[in-house]
Amino acid sequence: MTKIYHNPRCSKSRQGLEILTKSGKPFEVIKYLDENLSTETLKDIVALLGIKPIDLVRKNEAIWKSDFKGKTLTDSEIIEAMVKNPKLIERPIVINGNKAVIGRPPELILEIL
Repeated sequence: MTKIYHNPRCSKSRQGLEILTKSGKPFEVIKYLDENLSTETLKDIVALLGIKPIDLVRKNEAIWKSDFKGKTLTDSEIIEAMVKNPKLIERPIVINGNKAVIGRPPELILEIL
């Protein structure tokens, strides 16, 4: 089943949710700010996206700027930072089977449906 890691306060995430709704296909909404992601889940998401953990970080978030910017961090440390501070996770993330995409722009979601 298709999954969307969703933040209702984010306009791009809401647009992604709308794309999934219009597709007519079943999907699961995971509000990752309410349901904290495990380290393993986040590692799996990064692997499916085919990116480095740093590429999933929202670098303009205040917590990133104050606590992490300018530091040399391992991939594991970056993942742990996102697990402990889920606001740092780029959104929306949509997973469909063994394909995943960050919906920025939201139209990218169409490529994996």
